[in-house]
Amino acid sequence: MPTPTPDLPENQVIPAPALEKRSRRQYTAEHKLRIITEASACKHGQLGAMLRREKRYSNQLSASRREYAERGVDGLSKSSPGPAASKTAEQRQNEQLIKENDRLKRKLEVANDCLDLQKKALSMLDHLRSGSDA
Repeated sequence: MPTPTPDLPENQVIPAPALEKRSRRQYTAEHKLRIITEASACKHGQLGAMLRREKRYSNQLSASRREYAERGVDGLSKSSPGPAASKTAEQRQNEQLIKENDRLKRKLEVANDCLDLQKKALSMLDHLRSGSDA
């Protein structure tokens, strides 16, 4: 028979809502500019330590440098994720309406072709009836 265990305190984990969902880290333009200037001032071998201290990756530093070189301080500000939209909402709606219009035109052509076939078949039947009567 197992020995009874002494009363142990309950070990409960209390969830912290702040830790439940991690979000992406977002850096301000000032922070990125400070990191770029610190990285530029680093001597050989100091860059890795500086990146570890700031909890950054070398590709993030490269991207910040590239953005700063291309567009200056404005390039360092937060941009929306994903590729930039190539078309406006109005252009997308216009394309959608054009596609729908083309689809309806094809449907109308098929319906008109069916009507033409029915007319020809009726005409052929009329000729056959009139030919057999004569």
